[in-house]
Amino acid sequence: MNFDVVIIGGGLAGLTCGITLQEQGKRCVIINNGQAAIDFSSGSMDLLSRLPSGEIVNEFCKSYPLLQQQLPEHPYSLIGAEKVLEKAQQFEQLAKALKLDLEGSTQANHFRVTPLGGLRGSWLSPNSVPTIQNTEQFPHKSIAILGIEGYHDFQPQLLAENLKQNPQFAHCELSTGYLNIPELDQLRNNAREFRSVNIAQLLEHKLAFRDLIAEIQQSSKNAEAIFLPACFGLDDQRFFNQLKEKVGKAIFELPTLPPSLLGIRQHKQLRNRFEMLGGLMLNGDKAVKADIENGKVSQIFTSLHPNDAIKAEHFVLATGSFFSNGLVAEFEQVFEPVFNADITGYKNFESSNRLSWTYQRFSAPQPYQSAGVTINEHCQVKVSEQFMDNLYAIGNVIGGSNSLELGCGSGIAVVTALYVAEQIGGTK
Repeated sequence: MNFDVVIIGGGLAGLTCGITLQEQGKRCVIINNGQAAIDFSSGSMDLLSRLPSGEIVNEFCKSYPLLQQQLPEHPYSLIGAEKVLEKAQQFEQLAKALKLDLEGSTQANHFRVTPLGGLRGSWLSPNSVPTIQNTEQFPHKSIAILGIEGYHDFQPQLLAENLKQNPQFAHCELSTGYLNIPELDQLRNNAREFRSVNIAQLLEHKLAFRDLIAEIQQSSKNAEAIFLPACFGLDDQRFFNQLKEKVGKAIFELPTLPPSLLGIRQHKQLRNRFEMLGGLMLNGDKAVKADIENGKVSQIFTSLHPNDAIKAEHFVLATGSFFSNGLVAEFEQVFEPVFNADITGYKNFESSNRLSWTYQRFSAPQPYQSAGVTINEHCQVKVSEQFMDNLYAIGNVIGGSNSLELGCGSGIAVVTALYVAEQIGGTK
């Protein structure tokens, strides 16, 4: 099997890169091992929320020089501020073209409401979730927070108690309640099936829509705004938008415990676009080994095609971090399993020294979370102390930054994806 580009990993980074390359006329295949981290995400995307020093980031441009100074091995530091902003803004345009229903800007972060009632800085968020700008007050004075009877992955009372601790919501009158949806009774008999995805699937096909509208209107009483768990609309936001229109109030949805409907929607829309453009998805397959000759990858083999080499001019590693097995931790080392790429990190992390992987304080950012493959300024991967000419890394398989600590995981994914697509395709 011969392609222009082989992308290993079908998450946010891999699909963004694949879509862009297909649009440039490249023939791409994505080797997709299973569910990606995007399926468990909040749906919001972070460019950079915090510096290593702990300082909160409001405007990326103003904070970038400090990031480069404090963390020169961060992918943003290697790529450069101009390219990071260019690619972030390019993704904003791509998101609009794909109708991902995201709002936000590189000019300034906003705050989104978390499922526990906190506020978290973000770059882009679904336009269906409640957001505010910095110290602005939430625009509605009364909010009804409504859960679903028997559904434990969304707790209205806990959300309300935490929400009122934020100054932006101090003026709001909060009430809580639960929706009674008889169509869900069959799910309640098995708690493992009573999840957001199962609820959305059932409601789209077996729902008495008018009854749901009446139930929401009655339960919200005189509240100006309504917060609901993200359980309405499986493939995209259209079902939720219809709900909002018919209820006639400001309705917002909040992500629930994983899997997250908001992330799943984005994943489906990205995958559909890639396949519409002619890209090939090898689903349920896994890259297992590669042949490298003279500083270049010549071919790879997968678990489902152990004897049929997959060849290409370029290879892109988009396998993610530990969650998706893009990185593997054994007792004596952290390693990348396909190419055995060189591993890097920061804050005294050493792949072969297990005592350097963690700090004693459980809640502290852990050094192992910064582990990943080593790249250069072109995102080319280092293998056995040599940068490969045609092997690139994108997303959270790259080392040198703790994306959980700094709030930059989604940003790294899309920025490096678009940057590598430019390196391979030769166009912006």
